[in-house]
Amino acid sequence: MQARPFLVLAIVVGVWLVLPAILKTLLRTGFYELQAPAVQTSSLIRDVQDYWSFRSYSKDELIEGIRDLARQHADHELRLQQAAGLERENERLERMLELPEREGFRYEIARVARRDMSAWWQRLVIRKGRNHGIPQGAPVVFAGGVVGKVSEVYLNTAVVDLISSNAVRLAARIDGDDRPISYQGGVTPPFAPAEGVAEFVPLDTRATVDAPREIVTSGLGGVFPPGIFIGRITDLEPSADGLFQTGRVRLDERLNNLYEVAILVPANDRPREEPSP
Repeated sequence: MQARPFLVLAIVVGVWLVLPAILKTLLRTGFYELQAPAVQTSSLIRDVQDYWSFRSYSKDELIEGIRDLARQHADHELRLQQAAGLERENERLERMLELPEREGFRYEIARVARRDMSAWWQRLVIRKGRNHGIPQGAPVVFAGGVVGKVSEVYLNTAVVDLISSNAVRLAARIDGDDRPISYQGGVTPPFAPAEGVAEFVPLDTRATVDAPREIVTSGLGGVFPPGIFIGRITDLEPSADGLFQTGRVRLDERLNNLYEVAILVPANDRPREEPSP
C-alpha cells in the first residue's frame, strides 16, 4: 500500500521516456501557450498599478519631474547629434579602407513579464514573440550592454537566457585588445550579484578589483555585433593547463531589475502582418 505512490511515479516517468520527441515538444509548447495569457495579464496589472501610483504625485512634484525630463531630453538630443557625426565619420573611414558593410539590425523593444531566477538558470519572459518577428537565438541588449539571448519563442512571448546563466557562452575580447577570449555565465547563488567567467585570457593580461578590465563582444560567431559591453574582469588566475588565465566577470547590477529590453533583429526581418478581420 505504501509503495503505490512510487509505483504511479515510476509508471508516469516510464510513459514520458517512451513518448516520441515530437509529442513531448507539442505538449511542452501547448502548456506554455496555455499559461502565457496569465503571465501577460499579471505584467499588465503591474503596469496599471504603476500608472495609478504616479497619479498620486502632487502638481509640484510632477512639474519638477517634467523639468528633469526636459534636461535629460536636451542632453540626449546633444548626444544623438554627436553620435550621428561619429557614425558619418566612421562610415567615411570604412569607405576609405574598403571594409565590408556591417549587417544592419533593428531594435524590437519588449517589456519584461516575468523573471525566473535560480542558482542554475536565470531567465526573463518578455511580452513579444513570433507574431512580432522575434527569432530564436536573437541577441538581447539594454543601455548597459548585453542582456542575453532568446532561447525559446512562442506566439506572443519569448524566453531570454540572461548573460549570467551558465547556458550562455559568448565570443568576446578585452576592450582595447583584439585577441579573442571566451565568456560564459556562472552559477550565481540566490541574492548574490550576477557574475560570469572569462576563459582563454592571455597570460600577459592583468586585472584586479581596483583596476578591472572591460570585456566586449568580439563579433565572432555571427550572433552579437562587435563592441557591445559584457562586464568587467575583476581577478585572474592561471587555468589548469597553464597556457591561459581564467577570470571572474562582474556584470551590470541592473540585470536583475530590468523592465524593458531591446531585441536585435536583422533589418530585413519584419514582423508578420496580422490578417485583416
